[in-house]
Amino acid sequence: MKNKSFRAFGALAAAFLLFLSVFSFAVTAQAQSVGSGVSGLPVPRFVSLKSDRVNVRKGPSRNHDIGWTFVRSRLPVEVIQEYDDWRRIRDWEGKDGWVFKTLLTGYRSALVTPWLENTTETSPLRRKPGPNEDVVAYLEPLVLAGVVECTDGYCRVSGKDFEGWIDQSRLFGVYKNETINN
Repeated sequence: MKNKSFRAFGALAAAFLLFLSVFSFAVTAQAQSVGSGVSGLPVPRFVSLKSDRVNVRKGPSRNHDIGWTFVRSRLPVEVIQEYDDWRRIRDWEGKDGWVFKTLLTGYRSALVTPWLENTTETSPLRRKPGPNEDVVAYLEPLVLAGVVECTDGYCRVSGKDFEGWIDQSRLFGVYKNETINN
């Protein structure tokens, strides 16, 4: 009789542990879908690389191998997950990996049409937001720009030799219809 009771208790305990693990997973999944990470900041979100040399690791610790290294500061990346002091990021090519949080900054930057890098197509930079406003320059793919503000589908961007408004859909570093007021 003792043996049967012990087995029943063990089965009950196993079922309870399974319930707890499923419940814990559901709470974690819900927390991620709500959009905040361990930092309290929204996930996903765009940030920029702080340093000219940023190692991207295959996991969230220095014990994980380096997958690749960025060699240009201020490039925009998307934080897609947080774990302790590590941030899982995705670049414009869709590659993802982990970086230590101090290598990122909240500075907003964007790449102009990086998905068109092997074409001659350019993007009009306008004096004011809107499709019929005067064009002040044409930006080539992969131009890096600082994002000053975004409203009504256009972003005011600036760089070394340019400033103006560009159609938001032509940028990697801002979300569609995102409003930014700096």
